[in-house]
Amino acid sequence: MITIDHISENIKVVIGAEGINNNPGWIHTDQHELSLLNRNDWIKRFSPNSIHTILAEHVWEHLTYEEGIQAAIICHEFLQPGGFIRCAVPDGHFPDPAYQQIVQVGGPGPPDHPAASHQIVYTHTTITAMFEAAGFDVTLLEYFDKNGQFQYHDWNEQDGFIYRSKRFDHRNQDGNMGFTSLIVDAGKPKTPTSKP
Repeated sequence: MITIDHISENIKVVIGAEGINNNPGWIHTDQHELSLLNRNDWIKRFSPNSIHTILAEHVWEHLTYEEGIQAAIICHEFLQPGGFIRCAVPDGHFPDPAYQQIVQVGGPGPPDHPAASHQIVYTHTTITAMFEAAGFDVTLLEYFDKNGQFQYHDWNEQDGFIYRSKRFDHRNQDGNMGFTSLIVDAGKPKTPTSKP
């Protein structure tokens, strides 16, 4: 069990790491030890307002939209003012039918496929609305717009490395876009706002 005995200004947590360590020096967790939907898991390990960054690469799509809001509210409580969630999910506007088949709700089959538990395929508008409903300010980093045009805003991998991204995924070579994610930074405002 991970416990934090002191407050650090730079507590950084990876949600759903699944044994992969792309972010050295971060606290890596899996669902069985830190569920996005169980506040008790969080309060056992962290103090409210203590975490600087939460990273979730291809996690939020395994929750329903309503569960996504609930999870974001829990994260909001434990983030420092000015802290943020870097979230990457499959992109509902990625203009490749094969990609959409792989990431679809329920996955392409069989039941042990990683996408079998997908509950939603977000677009940049739906993920923004979801995080805003929990009190976050959202910055879009990578996404396809509704016209299928890729939009990119430079981001620092030291603030949370996302493998399934334009720069880092091995399927994106020679100018071809084989696999990207919809990536956002959802920031907790530095000044208090009314609760969602």
